[in-house]
Amino acid sequence: MIFSTAFSRLLFFTALLTTALALLAPAAQAQKYRTAAGFRLGQGNYGLTIQQKILDKVTLEGIGVVGTREVSGTVLAERHFGILGPSLNYYLGAGGHVGNHKDDGVFGGFDGIVGAEYKVAFFPLVLSVDFKPSVEFNSADWARFPTAFSVRYVLVKEKKTGLLDGLFGGGKDKADRKDRPKKKEKPAERRGLFDF
Repeated sequence: MIFSTAFSRLLFFTALLTTALALLAPAAQAQKYRTAAGFRLGQGNYGLTIQQKILDKVTLEGIGVVGTREVSGTVLAERHFGILGPSLNYYLGAGGHVGNHKDDGVFGGFDGIVGAEYKVAFFPLVLSVDFKPSVEFNSADWARFPTAFSVRYVLVKEKKTGLLDGLFGGGKDKADRKDRPKKKEKPAERRGLFDF
């Protein structure tokens, strides 16, 4: 019990601190992946999570969670904001969920989410922590305030856009060269036997 309370507080304060720092940081590119899937661990529940990039800085996240007395599924739209580059970012979003509780039966509700994620350097892993408050309908709880930790494996990478792209003949220079029309080469003149 002491571990779960301390874990929840740690996750909450980490998300709060990261959000505060992110608001002070300048806008940057927000992600380094297109599709990532993995495991989600919260207080008293666990499940699967998958994120799919649908716009430049927007993802859809699907979460399937199993608890001791319930099962639920959530879909969230999330807007990502970069913190110190594309490897570290925070996100805000909203969505909804449906589920089944052993005592109350079918329930549903609306969710909000605020979280922070880090794309691990040199490994296809994304680590994230989030706070996901929800309003419940047809449930004994009218509201919930869970926190969770997720580890996702990058299934589809984002196109590389490194700091040095475009320098030394890379990036845009190559694209520009491909788009330019080629000059016609003049046919070689025929030389005679005694032409020097």
